[in-house]
Amino acid sequence: MSHDTRSKLVYMANQIATFFKTQPASEAVEGVATHINKFWEPRMRRQFFEILDQENNGFDPLVIEASSLIRKPEPAEPIRH
Repeated sequence: MSHDTRSKLVYMANQIATFFKTQPASEAVEGVATHINKFWEPRMRRQFFEILDQENNGFDPLVIEASSLIRKPEPAEPIRH
């Protein structure tokens, strides 16, 4: 995953968190997770979890808290030639 892709995913997740920060805390966590589950394709969620596992990943604390509610996609199948 390129640094640019990583930066875009972190930025997008943090923008979602910024939007939901106006909601009560319990709704904000669920709102972030629901939005990512509904609108991010499996490849994006796979990359999300790869970034999440890195130290100093850049995610807003609300995104990190919501991560336990985000569905982890199945591992990608290897490309066969």
